[in-house]
Amino acid sequence: MLEESLTIGTDEDSQVTAIISHVVRPGREQGYEEWFHGIAADARKFKGHLGVSTIRPQDHSHPEYVVILKFDRYDNLKTWLESDVRHEWIERLQPLIEQPESIQTLTGLETWFSLPNQPLKSPPPRYKMAIVTWMGVFVTLTVVSRLLAPILSNLPILLNQLLTTGLVVALLTYVIMPRLTQLFQRWLYPNF
Repeated sequence: MLEESLTIGTDEDSQVTAIISHVVRPGREQGYEEWFHGIAADARKFKGHLGVSTIRPQDHSHPEYVVILKFDRYDNLKTWLESDVRHEWIERLQPLIEQPESIQTLTGLETWFSLPNQPLKSPPPRYKMAIVTWMGVFVTLTVVSRLLAPILSNLPILLNQLLTTGLVVALLTYVIMPRLTQLFQRWLYPNF
């Protein structure tokens, strides 16, 4: 799984986030919590580590933990993920989980360019992400500004812009970009 997920180019100098999910065996949650605290402490010792947190399951019938791991750059994340220290921790993890861990790496705009039910192998080229994002922002901002102008015209300009951009970002994140990614899938991911 690691080889499939870590294909972002090594020339990335921007912050990178790894999203790691573990489905914990019923009754092994306490052991997993102890394991998580141990591996998190060791991860902090690695160059470029910016933080780690976990999202605990809300539904105990499907105990999936999501670990959010941040590093300052891709190379430092890769060093940690491929380290002997981490491999030892992953060996200790095996009796606690039901299936192999899942890892996705994200560095920025590609979070808007993930395909539904598909692992993120590598993001599209930045120029393609920029073009599709520009199209999405242009269309969304134009429509939202026109629709909200009569309602927000009496508000102070900063409040007007705050409300307009907030709505635009929400629409882009949850409605527009997922649809544009599907629409331009063949262009964004020609080898997919």
